[in-house]
Amino acid sequence: MPDDDELKTAAARALACLDLTNLDDDCTAEDVRALCDRALTPHGPVAAVCVWPRFVSVARAALGGSGVRIATVVAFPGGDDDTGAVMQLTQQAVTEGADEIDMVIPYKALLEGHPQLVTSAVARTRDAAGGAQVKAILETGVLGDAELIRQAAELAVEGGADFLKTSTGKVPINATPEAARVMLEVIAQADHPVGLKPAGGVKTTQDAAAYLALCDEVMGADWARPAVFRIGASSVLTALLATLNGEEPADVGEGY
Repeated sequence: MPDDDELKTAAARALACLDLTNLDDDCTAEDVRALCDRALTPHGPVAAVCVWPRFVSVARAALGGSGVRIATVVAFPGGDDDTGAVMQLTQQAVTEGADEIDMVIPYKALLEGHPQLVTSAVARTRDAAGGAQVKAILETGVLGDAELIRQAAELAVEGGADFLKTSTGKVPINATPEAARVMLEVIAQADHPVGLKPAGGVKTTQDAAAYLALCDEVMGADWARPAVFRIGASSVLTALLATLNGEEPADVGEGY
């Protein structure tokens, strides 16, 4: 168990790597503006906000010039949207100010024995994204088996993914250290720089610290930084700020 100083160090590292997220079905433009306000904390800005495509321009207007990146989602959450529609949505999001595209791979096709569809979907989204980064969401909680997670990660890397992301946050099992370890092992062997984004279920400073420690173990102590490591969460920000302020964290409810 980390001591208080170690937790504060982990909280500062995690906050700088946080993708502060609102992908609630009933999210409004006002909710996004409030999210953007939260992104600029007394302890520094988070790495990015992640919002629905329809709110990219709202987030860009709120955060322009702040250095906080704008992420959005496509083929979300099922991974089986029409590829042409996904490419069009990706292009539109980038035009409206998205820096990063979090796409769900066609994991159901992988489960049905069509692995080539994963690589082609990532590659086409990569093409549509232009200069924006692409995070491939594997939905590891549905894939379940470590070898399937490894295969999905390798296929996404082959397609040109800039990040591997565990989950949508919309299924019963989301990020787990076990899945993250498999993904980091693939990242360590990749032929181009690839980042990791555990998402969903990261609720406490201890949760965040565990993922940072895993990155330190597998990739080296200087690896986990915003360019290659993100935590996809919303509720964890409250816990991180409490740790940095030397306060007891409030109880954390369910959610992304």
